Amino acid sequence: MEGSPIVTSKQREEVVHGVPTEVVCTAFSNSVLVVVTQYGKMGTIVYVDPNTVGDNVGRPSLTTKVLLGKDEPLVHVCAKNLVAFVSQEAGNKPVLLAMALKDKTVEGIQALREVIRSCQVW
Repeated sequence: MEGSPIVTSKQREEVVHGVPTEVVCTAFSNSVLVVVTQYGKMGTIVYVDPNTVGDNVGRPSLTTKVLLGKDEPLVHVCAKNLVAFVSQEAGNKPVLLAMALKDKTVEGIQALREVIRSCQVW
């Protein structure tokens, strides 16, 4: 019985601002898993959840919750900036993000966002 796979996944390796980086995106029926690592480990795991009560322009606001790892403000900022578009483009599905980053600069996050986009499975 041949059919579509239960989950769809894409992986990419790229050098981002001189740092070897791996990205894996996997789509599940109820959420999207995004792994971004510059250490070869999963690192901090953050749950990014779109709230059903949106802002004034109809976009949902995102709530972030650190499930494993260091819970500090920069983690929440990085998580929202890395995967807000994933949630939105996936029909406002929650995103589980695992990230281990060496480069947390604005430019680095923007470049990582493009690598994530290249692994689109949603």
